[in-house]
Amino acid sequence: MNRSTLNGVKTAALIGVLWAILLAIGGMLAYGSGNSSFIIIFALIGVASTAYSYWNSDKLAIRAMNAQQVSEAQFPWYHQTVRELAQKAGQPMPRLYVAPSPSPNAFATGRNPDNAAVCVTDGILDLLDKRELRAVLGHELMHVYNRDILTSSIAAGLAGIISSIAQFFLFFGMRGRNDNNPIALIGVLVTALLAPLAASLIQLAVSRTREYDADHDGAELTGDPLALASALNKISGGTARTPMRETPTMDSVSHMMIANPFAGKGRALFSTHPPMEDRIRRLEEMAGYR
Repeated sequence: MNRSTLNGVKTAALIGVLWAILLAIGGMLAYGSGNSSFIIIFALIGVASTAYSYWNSDKLAIRAMNAQQVSEAQFPWYHQTVRELAQKAGQPMPRLYVAPSPSPNAFATGRNPDNAAVCVTDGILDLLDKRELRAVLGHELMHVYNRDILTSSIAAGLAGIISSIAQFFLFFGMRGRNDNNPIALIGVLVTALLAPLAASLIQLAVSRTREYDADHDGAELTGDPLALASALNKISGGTARTPMRETPTMDSVSHMMIANPFAGKGRALFSTHPPMEDRIRRLEEMAGYR
């Protein structure tokens, strides 16, 4: 089994675990209330939430970054480079945006290649040279071509629903046949406390897996893994010097970006991105540099 297939299997397995957690919570509530319809209700809620996030991913992310669509007259090299890479991949040209942020970063979004958008910040345009920017754009395009927006939308939607339901358990408990059963109460508390944590960790693991794939596939598309390694090294330093302000809105799109916009915060276990040193090492190995 090659690396890409293995990562695909891992991603599918992680999302399967998220669904299992969601259905388990529905099963516990069904058992506690005596109403088995809760399992179906929570499954439908998960599907609806995932569909909404997926269908509107481009609008939500672009709005969160206050980005503006740019024309070829405004940014000729940006358009020409993305067009060249899209044609090389045999894919349609996405819409292009620039976000007014001094923090160096980039992301791609959209439910499919026909409805995709690529966004770069002012900061990354100032920081990187054209070779490095081309490598970053190749990385972002591969997120779209690998259907990572669908994958991340499913993971984020399911994790959000699990967390919301678990909070419901914690604050309101279950009424019905198990009101006086201490085992049921313990089950409620364990579910309420651990389910959101498990869901978040699985969502983050999905995100990190897809970043490795986009690094590898983007470097293959551009034919220049060392350029992406150099870009990641510069971006890492740039985000440390000029991190984005952490807000609920920014939290909702941070996992889409090529680098953690809140660099230096949190432990690796809770990061949306793999360690930058590991990503750079893999790219250098890919180029035969190590």
